Amino acid sequence: MRLVIATCSVDYSGRLTAHLPMAPRLLMVKADGSVLIHADGGSYKPLNWMSPPCKLVEEDAVWSVTNKAGEELRITIEEVHSDTAYDLGTDPGLIKDGVEAHLQELLAEHVHTFGDGWTLVRREYPTAIGPVDLLCRDADGRHVAVEIKRRGEIDGVEQLTRYVELLNRDPLLAPVRGIFAAQLIKPQAKVLATDRGLECLTVDYDALRGMESDVLRLF
Repeated sequence: MRLVIATCSVDYSGRLTAHLPMAPRLLMVKADGSVLIHADGGSYKPLNWMSPPCKLVEEDAVWSVTNKAGEELRITIEEVHSDTAYDLGTDPGLIKDGVEAHLQELLAEHVHTFGDGWTLVRREYPTAIGPVDLLCRDADGRHVAVEIKRRGEIDGVEQLTRYVELLNRDPLLAPVRGIFAAQLIKPQAKVLATDRGLECLTVDYDALRGMESDVLRLF
């Protein structure tokens, strides 16, 4: 992990263009190759980022970060205030609570919950930015990434968005769509998911465990 605090401007070019004017920011370069740009605000979400695989070239106070799709983050550095690196080692990963982990297990076992003709490709499908809870194929053979939460909030939608975006860069998987599954999904999360082209599935935990219930709804 490399952390650089610098006064810089950032220009993104790709599917659209974006510009961040000169200001002090945190530049984060992770071991997986991802580059993230943070301000001192906005919670966990970076102002801009480039997901792996990507290439970082540093030359004459300019960082050029490009990916296979030809998108570029161009970071122009006016002054470096701090530049440190630290090896975090191998992360053990997120340990989910019992209900969330069991939901994943049950939905993998009862993949038909998502629709007739569905099949499971793999649980905890590995990606460069973390494992996707379930990777499935629908009745038409198209890949679907499923993110499972006990309580569905905006951060879970953001997480699924990143997975779907990354998986769609793989020609062997694309096109990939996403489903956000949870026992309870907050209204704001549903709105964001719909805006991102993701589907929401409200799951009844007891029904999946074999108790009588009809509360399985795909919105």
